[in-house]
Amino acid sequence: QVQLVESGGGLVQAGGSLRLSCAASGSIFSINLMGWYRQAPGKQRELVAVITSGGTPNYADSVKGRFTISRDNAKNTVYLQMSSLKPEDTAVYYCNYKNAWGKDYWGQGTQVTVSS
Repeated sequence: QVQLVESGGGLVQAGGSLRLSCAASGSIFSINLMGWYRQAPGKQRELVAVITSGGTPNYADSVKGRFTISRDNAKNTVYLQMSSLKPEDTAVYYCNYKNAWGKDYWGQGTQVTVSS
């Protein structure tokens, strides 16, 4: 089992910045994929950004150039630096850990609200 604990959500004005953190614990293997998804009211959960254990990132087109994902493998922690936030970025953000066998684990979610 893997446990994920997220932090860093909140309320910010449009154009502002927030940093999300997610610490993983439990049965962590060296090869994995960690990342962030989000779900706005009435919408499906969507990928925001993921990063391999080797440090290769992948971003949704909607956040490219504004969000940066990074990780600290020694701490089993993934970060999402969000800048130039827009009202449409408002959602619950979920941390995700995928192991080498494709099994997914999810955090409890953290609310990000961007006011216009």
